[in-house]
Amino acid sequence: MDATRVLSGKLLWRHEKQFGWTAIEEISSCGKVQAESVSISVVGHQTRAPIMELMEAILGRRSVRDYRTDPVPQETIICLIDAAIHAPSAINQQPWSFSVVRGQPLLDQISHDAKAHMLNVRPTALPAHLYETLGKPDLAHMLNVRPTALPAHLYETLGKPDFHVFYHAPVLIVISAIERGPWIAEDCALAAENLMLAAHGMGLGSCWIGLAQAWLDTPNGKETLGIPDSHVVVAPIIVGVPGTVAPAVPRKAPEVRWID
Repeated sequence: MDATRVLSGKLLWRHEKQFGWTAIEEISSCGKVQAESVSISVVGHQTRAPIMELMEAILGRRSVRDYRTDPVPQETIICLIDAAIHAPSAINQQPWSFSVVRGQPLLDQISHDAKAHMLNVRPTALPAHLYETLGKPDLAHMLNVRPTALPAHLYETLGKPDFHVFYHAPVLIVISAIERGPWIAEDCALAAENLMLAAHGMGLGSCWIGLAQAWLDTPNGKETLGIPDSHVVVAPIIVGVPGTVAPAVPRKAPEVRWID
């Protein structure tokens, strides 16, 4: 192919073998991309195809926990959010809202506060005889509402002063639901997966930071990011240029039931 067009940010780029990539016109969204497997330089001076095969993106995405300090351009972040909002949602409610944090001092502070919060709300084990009592039919529901503890090694990690919950990534994108509803977690999770797949396709790493989710959904957390009280924080996603290549994670065989 002699020339290929690809959308990035608000610019439509034209690729020609002799001249490389050239911006040819400004447009309003990242919604329509027409490209084939040609190389484009992206953040971090990597060279990647602008459009991956879908299965390649799904199978190649990793949760990245090592980042370089390279900034992620605002146009790129806009494209990631555009990918996110094209996710399906229940009854087409599209209940999501996005907060983008790029200041490292603020990210450091949120990391500190999120760690402290998780350690402070760590469930305390009840005496064994109380669990036996709660197992009685008229009290059994209490076993289902007690806080769920994290694996022990995570509390040990949270206690380390040098542990950064965002792994020093340059960008945090917090996906929130604009109000409570029966399917907001599912809707925002679908948007988050779109965003992470799009990031991988653009040569960026990403990771859902569950350790920050609880504090960000507190009144203090929402106030820090200017998130309305009525919103529900669902998915804190970090994005940046990977410092190292994340290895593939072995996958368990799926449990599948075929019903004819």
